[in-house]
Amino acid sequence: MIRVIRPIPQDRIRLLIFDLDGTLVDSQLDLAHSVNAMLRHFQKPELPVDVISGYIGDGAPMLVRRALNDPQNESFFHDAMDFFIRYYREHKLDNTYVYAGMKEALESIREASDGKIKMAVLSNKPVRPSEGIVEGLGLGTYFEAVYGGNSFATKKPDPEGARKLLADTGTAPEEAVMVGDSHNDTLTARNAGMWSIGCNYGLSPHSLENAPPDIYIDAPYELVEALGIQGKYKSSEVPASEGFSG
Repeated sequence: MIRVIRPIPQDRIRLLIFDLDGTLVDSQLDLAHSVNAMLRHFQKPELPVDVISGYIGDGAPMLVRRALNDPQNESFFHDAMDFFIRYYREHKLDNTYVYAGMKEALESIREASDGKIKMAVLSNKPVRPSEGIVEGLGLGTYFEAVYGGNSFATKKPDPEGARKLLADTGTAPEEAVMVGDSHNDTLTARNAGMWSIGCNYGLSPHSLENAPPDIYIDAPYELVEALGIQGKYKSSEVPASEGFSG
């Protein structure tokens, strides 16, 4: 169900910036397996998937630091980061899938706006695996650009990445929407002067309580309605819990 906190001026929107993990794709298992592979390699106890899931959202360095209980030995941390990145690069599509209804929503937005609404990805995940996931799961055709957590000097919720996308597309902040499942996304929108849509179906929806979005959606297909776009399918036909394996 869509819940509107502050109405978005639907007819003025020209840019949608999407988070990746927990918004476009469910990457929980591959991230958790990569973290546990790193822990095994360094003879540390493995962690439950739901615990690791709670560590996702602030970029790979923070994910690894949290999994290692914030190690003080920086040399060890960098070795652990290197192992995690190399392992994840090889296994990023083992279990990751596009949320059910998301491709249809992206297609509806592109067709209904006749290309007037640009779309891009801004993730805190490093850019190379971000690009690999977007391309590997057949989403690349929808996006003008894919930026990651190492594309800029700062990560979300700092607005640097969002402002770069606004500049690249010649879009005013009030004509743009950040779509994501985390408070990092809604805070990015606030910090850049944009609108925000929060995804309750994602990996970190509990964090949205810390920075509520302008609109909440419970499933990807509701994005179309939230933007006032006529979709080409009935929302009841696309259950949010289904997906396809990558």
